[in-house]
Amino acid sequence: MDFWIGDWDVFDAEGGTKTAQVRIDKSLDGCALVENYEDSTGLRGQSLSIYDESRKVWHQSWVTNHGQLLLLEGQMRGGEMTLNGKYRASTGDETLVRGSWKPVEEGVRETAAKSTDNGTTWKPWFNLLFRPRQDDQALREEDSKIVAALDTKYQAAVKANDDVTMDRLLANDFLLVTGNGRKVTKSDLLAEARSRSVIYEKQDELLQFVHVWGDTAVVTAKLWVKGTDSGKPIDYKLWFSDTYVRTPSGWKYVLGQASRPLDPEP
Repeated sequence: MDFWIGDWDVFDAEGGTKTAQVRIDKSLDGCALVENYEDSTGLRGQSLSIYDESRKVWHQSWVTNHGQLLLLEGQMRGGEMTLNGKYRASTGDETLVRGSWKPVEEGVRETAAKSTDNGTTWKPWFNLLFRPRQDDQALREEDSKIVAALDTKYQAAVKANDDVTMDRLLANDFLLVTGNGRKVTKSDLLAEARSRSVIYEKQDELLQFVHVWGDTAVVTAKLWVKGTDSGKPIDYKLWFSDTYVRTPSGWKYVLGQASRPLDPEP
């Protein structure tokens, strides 16, 4: 199980959201692995994994700062470690748990499933990707690139009246506040795109700046809008700030604030 040794950032494999930090070290002259885990909710846990030579099985004991205990055992087959066990809740109810670890190109993939009917049916529990830990600055730079690309993609979707892409990038409770104080919802923007009342020649970011604070990012940009609105020509530039929030399904555009149109440049 040495492939698991390392200092890791842990991400939800489906949405790409960072969920935890984990460090795995060798212990007891290399006969055991010690895991130290801490996630974004404050849950902390430790596990001790060892190969029991007498029974020819791998064993893992997992404990948390919530007083939880999980004992797992299993085998390494085909380059993948699979461990099974039972979790007993404080109510006395038992849940069967099956976890798997395997090396992948990006690092290590850990998946788990659970059963509440003694193994008759199984439901996915979690799907995690362990990546070598980066320093905070590197993570911010990576997030900045992702958000910058998303905002550029959003402006391109507006330009093309692509309501499908807009729907995917906008949070359901999205709100835009214009320079004159008008409030525009996600539904309003999607309806406008579907009506094609505005035909864009330009919806282009001339300048763009991104700043990231943890799970929140703000894009500030200068935008050039040119085309026709209900048949009438429009041509102006403005400044705006777009706020994105990291969610389990990826970054979502949650709030937009726009200036009034700028005075024409000399």
